[in-house]
Amino acid sequence: MKYRVNLKKTEEGYSIRVPGLPGCWSQGKSEAEALENVKDAIRAYLETVDKLTDDKETRYVEIAYA
Repeated sequence: MKYRVNLKKTEEGYSIRVPGLPGCWSQGKSEAEALENVKDAIRAYLETVDKLTDDKETRYVEIAYA
């Protein structure tokens, strides 16, 4: 699974956010570290969504994206 992320250079290193997952972000001292850290943030975000929707009726839809 791939997610688009936005990187921003800061005084401390890099901040990174995932526009498709509101509130999902991370940081790192280097770009590589930030990219690795955001993988953990995405996993944690998706696990939380699963827990919050576990008892809800859900469906999956597939879309074509150009």
